[in-house]
Amino acid sequence: MSEKDPRIVSPMRRKLMLAMGALPVSALPVPAFADLKKYPTAKVNTTGLAVTDTEVVVGQLHSATGTMAISEMGSIQAEQLAIEQINAMGGVLGRKIRIIQEDGASDWPTFAEKARKLLVNDKVAAVFGCWTSASRKAVLPIFEKENGLLYYPTFYEGLEQSKNVIYTGQEATQQIIAGLDWIAKEKGAKTFYLIGSDYIWPRTSNKIARKHIENVLKGQVVGEEYYPLGHTQFGSLINKIKLKKPDVVYAIVVGGSNVAFYKQLRAAGVTPDKQTLLTISVTEDELLGIGG
Repeated sequence: MSEKDPRIVSPMRRKLMLAMGALPVSALPVPAFADLKKYPTAKVNTTGLAVTDTEVVVGQLHSATGTMAISEMGSIQAEQLAIEQINAMGGVLGRKIRIIQEDGASDWPTFAEKARKLLVNDKVAAVFGCWTSASRKAVLPIFEKENGLLYYPTFYEGLEQSKNVIYTGQEATQQIIAGLDWIAKEKGAKTFYLIGSDYIWPRTSNKIARKHIENVLKGQVVGEEYYPLGHTQFGSLINKIKLKKPDVVYAIVVGGSNVAFYKQLRAAGVTPDKQTLLTISVTEDELLGIGG
């Protein structure tokens, strides 16, 4: 077989192909040219990864505890369900997928520590993990140093590319600009109050939002505030919202803060019939916590 033979797969691409089967949205059919009897996959596993004749080991790294657990639990359960279904259908190239689960605990240094363990000690073929951009930023240098593969499951602010990350969600302009354009057209919104949790994704997203509001929609930002992750006391903010009466409250707080914020809004009489709210960061589990 020559060096130009298309059946020869690079280590990174092989890693990608093995891991691709771990979520239905990214499962790919075996290429038509692949004669698995002639080229058994066991003979091309030169990566040193935890891939054997019978299984492929992947890592799962989300927050199962802490303020972000309410947001990330859906990813944990969906990934585990997908892997169960894939295993029930025979696995990936005849191998069952086994998960090694680690808890990032809503703490960025812990995410980095657990990522290093999964890649260096456990030698997983890929990791499905993170939620916040802060956790992704914390683990990215480790994935690049160890040449690991991270499947990142949600939206993010953009402004980042890495051959070691599969970004499966929208970047900021694909959500924010579409949402702002819609609410300006449908509601005639001109004044906006921007709120976010205090880390890179909300700050970058609101920077994009402000520029679009002011330069394209010719609107006005009447307030912009940020709160630490896990913050639950929003009384002062709600009073400011009631005083300024913006056309739209654009809120991208995350995790447990979402539940507290929307419950307190309702308790203060700031209901949808009185105040338009726009958010891109509320999950199903958070809606249940709010009472939706």
